[in-house]
Order: sequence, then C-alpha cells, then structure tokens
Amino acid sequence: MDDTGHSGKTKSYWMASETVRMFPQITRDINLVDVCVVGAGITGLTTAFLLLREGKSVVVIDDGPIAGGETERTTAHITNVIDDRFCEIERIHGAFNTKLAAHSQTAAVNQIEKIVNELQIDCDYERLDGYLFLGEKSDKGLLEKELNTINKLQLLDAELVHQLPFGLEVEALRFPRQAQFHVLKYLNGLCDAIESMGGSIFSYEHVESINDGDVVTIATRNGKTVNAKFVVIATNSPVTDRVRVHTKQAAYRTYAVGAPIAKGTLAPALYWDTDEPYHYVRISPVSDELDMLIVGGEDHRTGEANDAEERFKNLEEWIERRLSLKVDCEFRWSGQVYEPVDGLGFIGRDPAHGENVFISTGDSGMGMTHGTLSGMLLTDLICGRENPWKDLYDPSRKPLGAAVEFMKENVNTVLQYGRKLGKSDTAGIDKIPAGEGAVIRINGKQVAVYKDKDGNTHKLSATCPHLGATVCWNKCEKSWDCPAHGSRFDAEGHVVNGPANGNLDTERDEPETRIA
Repeated sequence: MDDTGHSGKTKSYWMASETVRMFPQITRDINLVDVCVVGAGITGLTTAFLLLREGKSVVVIDDGPIAGGETERTTAHITNVIDDRFCEIERIHGAFNTKLAAHSQTAAVNQIEKIVNELQIDCDYERLDGYLFLGEKSDKGLLEKELNTINKLQLLDAELVHQLPFGLEVEALRFPRQAQFHVLKYLNGLCDAIESMGGSIFSYEHVESINDGDVVTIATRNGKTVNAKFVVIATNSPVTDRVRVHTKQAAYRTYAVGAPIAKGTLAPALYWDTDEPYHYVRISPVSDELDMLIVGGEDHRTGEANDAEERFKNLEEWIERRLSLKVDCEFRWSGQVYEPVDGLGFIGRDPAHGENVFISTGDSGMGMTHGTLSGMLLTDLICGRENPWKDLYDPSRKPLGAAVEFMKENVNTVLQYGRKLGKSDTAGIDKIPAGEGAVIRINGKQVAVYKDKDGNTHKLSATCPHLGATVCWNKCEKSWDCPAHGSRFDAEGHVVNGPANGNLDTERDEPETRIA
C-alpha cells in the first residue's frame, strides 16, 4: 500500500551505495497516538520529524524498508525552480499564486538545509548552481519567456547565460543556491532523530483499511490496529481516494542511469533542459577520485510503453551528444512520478474522507522539495495553524485553468479501458520467455501470465482492483502496471504502488483455448 520495494532487476545508485534501513513490525495494537504517518519516504519521514518537534506523538508505518518506494528511485535534485515553468503556472494559477508556489519551493530547500545542519546529517549536502538550458527541439523563445515571468513577479534570482560550465555553448538560465544530497543518508538521519524524539517506525506493515472519525483506526494486514487522532497518507499515490484526486493527475514512468566519471570531468551543478520529455543531470560525489554522473529522462505515461532498453540507450546517446562523454552506465533504474494537470501537487485534507485524514501526492518530478513542503504544510494543518500555501495545494481544488490538460489526460485514461477488448500480447503462454510476463486472452478473459525463471506459470487476473482497467507487463521492473491510474503489482500480483490497495486476483488454472 505504501512505499514498497520494486521487483525488477534494475538498481538505483542510492540503493547500491547506502544501506536501506528496516524496522520491526507492530507486535501489539497501538491504542492512541496523535498522528499515524503511512509511508516512510521523504514526505512521511519529514512530516513525522516536524510533528515530533511540535510535541506530537507519531507512529510511521511502511509496507517495506524506509524510502523503499519512489524516494529511492529519485535523482535527488533539490531545486526551487518548478519543472512545469513559472510562465505556465502563472497562466493557470495567476501571479499571486505563482509567487506562493515559488515561495513554498524556496522554503522547502531552506528547510532541508536547516534539518541537515540541526541534526548534523552527513549526507553530502551542498549548495550549487542550477541550469535550465535550451533543448535540442525547443522553441528559442521559451527561456526568454520564463525569465520575463521570473523577473516580473520577482520570484527568485536568475540570469541568462550562453554557455554551461562544462563548455556546451547553449542558452541557459542560471539559478544560484540550488542543492543536492545523498537521499538515503539524509533519511537515515531523519530516522535517527525520529527515534530519539520518541517516535516509532514500523516496516512491512501493509495498511488494509483506514476508518476515519474522531479517532481514525488503521488496520494492518498483520492483524494489528493503530488508533490515531490524525492520519497522513504519504504513499506517492493515495490509496484512500478512489477517484477524486486521480482524475486530476497522471502517472508517468521516468528513467535514469548512473555512470562513474573521473572527479572534475563535469562541473558540479544541476542541469535540466527544455525538451519534452526533458533530461536532467547531476553529479554526486563518490570518492576523492570519482563522481557519479546521474542522468534521467525519457518519460512516458505508465503502462503505455514497454521499451526500457531503448530508453536507456537514448539516455546514453544523449549523454554522448550533449555532454560529450562516452560512459559506462553501471546503474539503470526507473521511477514513477505523478503529474498534476495544473502543475502543482495536492497536499492537505483528503477530499474522500473526514477532517482527520491528510494526503500528499502529485510531486511532478520535484519529490525532494514537494515532500519537504508537504511536511511543513501538513504539520501546520494538524497543529491548527494558518499556512499561506493551504489553498494553493488543496486536494479539493478544481483545475479550472488547466481544462484542456484535464480533458486530455482523462480521455487518455478512458481509452485504456479499451484494452479489455484487445488481443493478447503474444501468441500463447508457450511463447512467453522465462522471467517475463504477458497478458493473454484465455477463454475470452484477459489473464496476466508470468513465467518464472524455472518456467512455472503464474496466472493472475489482468484487471486492476482499483477501477478495473487492464494491466500491462513492465519488462524493466518485472511488474504489472495499470495504464489508467498508475497502480503497480509485482510479477506475482502483490501490490507495489497505489492507488490500488489489494493484490491482483489469482486465476484458476484452466486449459488454454485458441488465443484471440
């Protein structure tokens, strides 16, 4: 239900370079705490830490180890520059709200630095410049339009430059005082602080149900319950809301590679371009001799492509073409981001529940700052304080300024339900290679068939338990992905990502008839 590990063979640089911490399971019912946080990624742990500082009693529950979901899949850029462009945010939300959005992102960057310094977390944190540079297929007027919006609204410091620090001659906007860190080291430091302040963290506790009221009851699959005055659902995609939020955002897969390079080969900075989908680059320190080049991009809607090898190859070719580097990518991985139709995330009270259940979702690829500002905003709401960002990120808001984007994404979602009438992915079960899966039409029904490394077949319902769309096989992550709202399941059908909160049903082993 919450941030879980992935079943694929890909591995991010963070997963390989730092121990992912695990905590015990709940051994007895927890009678009453102030706040139960579901999900131990950057959003959940930041929220828990800030609430503990306010004197609240806090329990954190996760379906796996800490940061075991999308947080360990990040490229960990820390920036106050909104991915969807300030000029676009102004078009949709107006000048005043654009200023609020910029302020919230800047406050999140500063909050991360404050936490690092206060807790003395050794996580390779540093301030550095960020560069938004013109993509190969982009309109040359885009950067000028963005700079005009930034200067007109006095959002943050920026200047136009014509060359990047590593020598590429291209127009770019330079943004000082961006940041980077090692995300797992940072979260391990937060865990230490949470425990020292009296908070509790539990791993491998799948939340089966949340019943709200004056006291919220959280029931886990292991048969234990937690009673809390408030609940924060920090699971990337909320599982408590079946429809309302999910019509206002779409799930995308994004790809990343990591390659060791000699120290000083590329000037440390954050780099990202204006192409669609865009590419993003950073350099993480490894040793006195080595840096890790981390490059991401090649996004597509979840479930709408199964060509990861081609996308990784495209990233490597882009590195050679734009960075003038021929590298050996030791790490390859993908992650999932949720793109809100109006460019801003959803943080606040869950519109599907009462006053005591809160959600955070729609980070739009800005998980480090979005997760941090979520903790700040949710702490204020739970403590009964006013916060200037409350209405801006309200999950109940209507995306009136993004009507075209809303219609486009939802028409796309509706079209995914047509796959129920489609043909099989392959000519038959015997054609599925070991270690792979495919959706097969068996006796008129779509069945998700996985063939393990020993050749044994596992037959599952291909119907997503969230809202009934047909899942697709993800060869990169060895998972079943739902193209409608982004739910994901491992090869044997266990839920990995919401909004689904249950597993794929097991199918009876019926004889295979003619494939459609």
